Amino acid sequence: MSDRGITAAAGTTPPLTVQSNAPSLFFGGGVTGLLSGFFGWFGNLGIFSWGVLKAAVTPPYEWRELIRQLDEVGSKSFPLVALAGSAIGVIISLEARYSLSRFGAKSMFPATLVYSVIQVMGPIITGLVVCGRVGAGIGAELASMKVSEQIDAIEASAVNPYRLLAATRILACILMLPLLTVAADASGLLTGWFAQAMVEPLSFHQFIFSGATFNAFLPPTFKTMVYGLIIGLIACFTGMNTRGGAEGVGRAATNSVVLGSLFLILADVVLVKFILVVFP
Repeated sequence: MSDRGITAAAGTTPPLTVQSNAPSLFFGGGVTGLLSGFFGWFGNLGIFSWGVLKAAVTPPYEWRELIRQLDEVGSKSFPLVALAGSAIGVIISLEARYSLSRFGAKSMFPATLVYSVIQVMGPIITGLVVCGRVGAGIGAELASMKVSEQIDAIEASAVNPYRLLAATRILACILMLPLLTVAADASGLLTGWFAQAMVEPLSFHQFIFSGATFNAFLPPTFKTMVYGLIIGLIACFTGMNTRGGAEGVGRAATNSVVLGSLFLILADVVLVKFILVVFP
């Protein structure tokens, strides 16, 4: 007799199998399941965000962990961000010079490159690079702690895991993104000027101060603080709510990067419009 027959004969009901596959959360029940999963996910994210906010403003503060995360997010991401910014500067220099030459507007090349780097490409490239490196790392680290019950052990030790694990990482992302953006902008402008100087002599002072002002530099740089909030929040939420063993850890790392990048790009649309209205 099968196990199901034995349990039926005993008058009990066999336990239901819990499905841990994330796509079934949204698509398992058609349109109703899609809407339910969509609003349920955002509801859980809101509850998680409120818990992190309360833990972040309530003493004692985890200064040592915050400093460690600042180093993890900032200095260890600097080489990748600088390399990406340098590549973007060269690419924009080559493309802009060719395109402007066709329309007889070579004199606009320095301003075009400067504005393209500091207002558009620098912030978004920095956000995506940090999301790929830091987001995946946070998601995988917290997910492995979740499935191995380390987070439960931290909570049993009377330590708030939201304060120790989530708030410190989110705050580190918020503080480091503007500094990394400055590094990406500087690398892009330097390599863009160098690529231009190899073809046509141009002083660096004339190149940098070709119409660019602080009003053009500051808003795009500080908007990356929102990028840092998105990257840290999505990665921590995904990692601390994972399940499913090693498969869940891999899924958490993937979702941290995919969802973080998606929300970052969507937020950029809103932030660009906001900057254009507030800083015309």
